[in-house]
Amino acid sequence: MRNWSNLLAEAGDGVSSEKRVPANYKGKDVLKVTKTKPARKAKKPCLRGPSHGKVSQKKKAGQLSMNEFDWTDTIEECPVYRPSKEEFEDPLVYVQKIAPEASKFGICKIVSPLGSSVPAGVVLMKEQKHFKFTTKLQPLRLAEWNNNDKITYFMRGRNYTIRDFEIMANKATARKYCISGCLPPAYVEKEFWKEMVHAKKGMVEYGINIDGSAFSSTFTDPLGRSKWNFKILPRLRRSALRFLVNEIPVVINYHHCGAPKTWYGVPGHAALQFENLIQRHVYNEEILSENVVNGVFNFLQEKTTMVSPKILLQYDVPVYKAVQMPGEFVITFPRTYHSGFSHGFNCGEALNFAIGEWFPFGAAASERYALLGKVPIIPYEELLCAEAMLLSKSLAHRPYCTADLIDIRGVMTSFSCLLRSYHRARWFLEKLKTSLRMCSKPRGSFTCILCKRLCYVAYIECKCYAGPICLFHGTRAKHLDI
Repeated sequence: MRNWSNLLAEAGDGVSSEKRVPANYKGKDVLKVTKTKPARKAKKPCLRGPSHGKVSQKKKAGQLSMNEFDWTDTIEECPVYRPSKEEFEDPLVYVQKIAPEASKFGICKIVSPLGSSVPAGVVLMKEQKHFKFTTKLQPLRLAEWNNNDKITYFMRGRNYTIRDFEIMANKATARKYCISGCLPPAYVEKEFWKEMVHAKKGMVEYGINIDGSAFSSTFTDPLGRSKWNFKILPRLRRSALRFLVNEIPVVINYHHCGAPKTWYGVPGHAALQFENLIQRHVYNEEILSENVVNGVFNFLQEKTTMVSPKILLQYDVPVYKAVQMPGEFVITFPRTYHSGFSHGFNCGEALNFAIGEWFPFGAAASERYALLGKVPIIPYEELLCAEAMLLSKSLAHRPYCTADLIDIRGVMTSFSCLLRSYHRARWFLEKLKTSLRMCSKPRGSFTCILCKRLCYVAYIECKCYAGPICLFHGTRAKHLDI
């Protein structure tokens, strides 16, 4: 299932901030490698009582107390699932099975019953000869989020092999903690937030959006030959994204090796509550657009905002956490906002997938991107039409299980809603008796030059515009020079 909303940028000790895969990584999995950097003194969260004013996330060093970060112990853990080998057989069926419960928490953890017989480092160094990657730098601090203080990521770092990166990262961790491994997760979590609220110039170096996969292609590897191999999973029959050519943001993550990673998730049912909190207590009004609510979403979708979970707890926004260990998957569900940090050097791999139940969320996401005037991440109409056409051909030729029927219902309901919206838009245009030319059955998705919506079912042409316009601008047709 896809996190259609946004994810908060991940930051901190061994940060890993996940971003959209560039166009030149078509058809590839996303590999992520992270490291730690020595600590810098920082400032910490300071919360007043509930109000409608902006909450400062910083505090002077002299105001610190030993129990200042005990709030980290009060965050509830997300569900953890331990499937049998039989239950683990089909990832999409299993995720669909646990979704009714797990989606209430936004994130969940799945402990794999299968291990890998080929280590990730061996895969990267031998199966992908001359494997190297370029790191990026991220600030290790919380911003005030005004015109003078914002966070910018993705400054270029250095080139590494995974072995050289691990050596460098472990040295950095050892300088801070005397050892580079076996650090208690609860302790590291407190240390992370202590640094985040104090740091001014600290930076974290990490690898992300790296072309390749650490899943083995060896047939004797139990995990590598399973359907959970990220080279296989996105093209499974039930994957709603199997028709995509380009990769898109992450919704499932596998921890190959190294230090743990802490995740935080705000479930989809609380997404609006979260956005309202960010608007009132994190962002200054001066950086938001005239449309405040969508202005908040606009900033969040840039994936550079890191917020202390303490603020979410203070204002009763539900938030859950997971500590991901090697051999474990973390799933994020539709509309979930999530963030996290790594406890040291590790190697994680991320993948996007969706099942038929995702399409209603995809429709809502498409509408919101159109309101923002931004090109959506997924060609929603094209995917839905491809799925619906394939479904119409196969319904009479093969039996369906319960999981199939749930997917079928999601596809058919969403497809009917899409066609009805186009019928209404076309009826309005015909009522205006305009001479606009409507083009149906395009060979691909076209971008509306007004709202950036990806049109696949149909679009209109007008001589006063240089490109296609979606039918949902029909209310403006009487003002067009035709």
